[in-house]
Amino acid sequence: MIDWQSIDTVLLDMDGTLLDLHFDNYFWLHHLPQRYAEAHDVDREVAADEIYQKIRQLEGTLEWYCLDHWSELMRMDVPSLKTEVKHKIQIRPHAEVFLERLKALNKKLVLITNSHRRGLELKLSLTEIDQWLDIIISAHDFRSPKEDMRFWQQLYLVEPFDKQRTVFIDDTPRVLRSARDFGLEHLICITMPDSQKPAQSSAEFTGISHFDEIMPPLDEVEPWPIQH
Repeated sequence: MIDWQSIDTVLLDMDGTLLDLHFDNYFWLHHLPQRYAEAHDVDREVAADEIYQKIRQLEGTLEWYCLDHWSELMRMDVPSLKTEVKHKIQIRPHAEVFLERLKALNKKLVLITNSHRRGLELKLSLTEIDQWLDIIISAHDFRSPKEDMRFWQQLYLVEPFDKQRTVFIDDTPRVLRSARDFGLEHLICITMPDSQKPAQSSAEFTGISHFDEIMPPLDEVEPWPIQH
């Protein structure tokens, strides 16, 4: 599926790609509505409907991913609420081995996420996936989400890469379309971002459920040199 010898750079999404999207879905659709209902003395169904409508209105915008913006909307400390269910933050199957092998192959690993820095820091502190990453970039650094062409233009200026020798892995088709419009050829869509939900179809992009489907074989990974 991927000729790893022809790839120099691997661009990786975080939520739903390296990390299980179940945490985010649970937080936004269950935990936040419950805590909002308790804090503002409203029915939980009313709270859930109000939050869902705001999610739909903001979907795909930078504000949708901004925890500061949500804290203002909810009149609550959303980052602190996330820590209440931090035990649900989990690395997706085979992700660690996948990152280890890519590092052994000397690939440049760049995390590009729409996650707000405060949420990003929480997840990195718990999973420690940053130990394998060369660069970590939040879309908030560029003031444009990955859905926006300006994100890709700024990324290319900050961390230039060969579009023909780069693979981008994400779980969101609209983000992958933006990358395709920018000129990236090797695009992989995660079809099972939430471990608690069935896999989705991906007719538009090459789809995988887990990283073992595109894992570089061991015979391509050079052994570490022995020191004498």
